[in-house]
Amino acid sequence: MSLDFDRLIPRSGTNSLKHDGRLGQFGSADVLPMWVADMDFAAPEAVTRALIDRAAHPVYGYSLYPDGMFDALASWLKNRHGWEVGRDEIAMVPGVVPSLYAAVLALTKPGDGVIVQPPVYPPFFSAVTTNGRRLLENPLRMTHGRYEMDYDHLEQCSRNGARLILFCSPHNPVGRVWERDELLQLLEIARRHDIAILSDEIHADLVYPGKKHIALGTLADDTDQLITAVAPSKTFNIPGLGLSCLIVRNPEHRLAIRKAFDSLHAGNANPFSIAAFEAAYRNGKDWLDSLLVYLAGNRDCVREYLADHLPGISMTEPEGTYLLWLDCRKLDMSDDELRRFFVHRAHVGMNPGISFGAGGSGFMRMNIAAPRSVILDALQRISRA
Repeated sequence: MSLDFDRLIPRSGTNSLKHDGRLGQFGSADVLPMWVADMDFAAPEAVTRALIDRAAHPVYGYSLYPDGMFDALASWLKNRHGWEVGRDEIAMVPGVVPSLYAAVLALTKPGDGVIVQPPVYPPFFSAVTTNGRRLLENPLRMTHGRYEMDYDHLEQCSRNGARLILFCSPHNPVGRVWERDELLQLLEIARRHDIAILSDEIHADLVYPGKKHIALGTLADDTDQLITAVAPSKTFNIPGLGLSCLIVRNPEHRLAIRKAFDSLHAGNANPFSIAAFEAAYRNGKDWLDSLLVYLAGNRDCVREYLADHLPGISMTEPEGTYLLWLDCRKLDMSDDELRRFFVHRAHVGMNPGISFGAGGSGFMRMNIAAPRSVILDALQRISRA
């Protein structure tokens, strides 16, 4: 199956944000797209087959969420992550990013503090600031090339009117897969200060050999104010279908979040999203296992190439996700200069690290979910530049 991941699939002309959006994003269409977090691989065959079967029925009306979909999700969480989730704890939602906004609206009030841990995915910031809440930054700190949480500073933030922590696990963009002791410390601080946690675990299935994702929900107790966001979108490359779910044990929180979505009338189910969601979780295991082997090969390819040909750029060793956090500070360029260098000289389109917060200055985020020939092309372009 890994041979399928070597196949080049043309995506230009398919309204692909990653490919057809290059001109708008970079000011040039002549860049190799290594930015937005979707893969250049075909989705699992079971997903495509389910979509074709659903399309064969010529009526695409309003839809319900079937029991089979919930069963497939619950089985996946139990078998893959050892997490048993009840049907009543699951709330279907139109995406993880909308869930960040809904959680802020539902669980905090204007002026309340919301903690984020930069460098982090940009919507973590905007979910707070656009809703009139106070952004409390608890920056990750790098120790011996590995990012860690700063618990002393997190305590300080928690005493500053914080009501919610937006937590990323595994972490985008730094690639950390948090360990049990780290997660327990986070829960203890939140518990002590009566703070809710929204744990974005959209990359939970994308973990490299030797590491294991621990769902925060498996460590939490009934008193913890925990909401977990999960989705098949990153795992099986179906983000454009826009369906995810929240696992919410507290019924009051579940109701509050539902009201936040209902206020926008954002709850309708898409029949194609439903079909893909269930098929992915029910039949995607073998595809994912092969994908993880291939991604590990891409990661190793980048590491070796940088060491041999690009000593000015180093890779923060990823433990999860298909996103690499490249340290370009030895190139001694400003963030504007870095962006121009990669776009206009190397012709490689990546996400500037500064877009993930101040701690991302001097870094770039590289998406390696592409055929290995594309990865090598990008590295060679950078080397020549």
